[in-house]
Amino acid sequence: MRTITLIAMSLLAVSVLAIGTAWSQEDMTVVANTAFNSPQRPPSVFVHDAHNRNAGISDCTYCHHYYEDGKLVKNMSSENQRCAGCHGLKASGNTPSLREAFHTRCIGCHKKENKGPVMCGECHVRKDS
Repeated sequence: MRTITLIAMSLLAVSVLAIGTAWSQEDMTVVANTAFNSPQRPPSVFVHDAHNRNAGISDCTYCHHYYEDGKLVKNMSSENQRCAGCHGLKASGNTPSLREAFHTRCIGCHKKENKGPVMCGECHVRKDS
């Protein structure tokens, strides 16, 4: 019985470590599209740290905004939450849908800065078989 408990605890520890690593933004290479029921495009290519270094972004709240009671809370970051935690598949009140939120935040910034991709296939890169 003790061996089974030890094995179970070991597997649990490895699973927690693997999940933590999988959600780590430092290791992020694509924007997860798992919230979408049947995505029509592959996930957006996005290497988190390289993007921020190249864009000169050091303030997490630049992208990871936080709202409370419909008002932006300054100096508060949502970086430990998934975007889908607040943004659903459909818009709700003043909260844009997940798709709208990504496109507005990402493409809007790229257009404003006149840098970065703005066309679908530039972010949603299809891998040919």
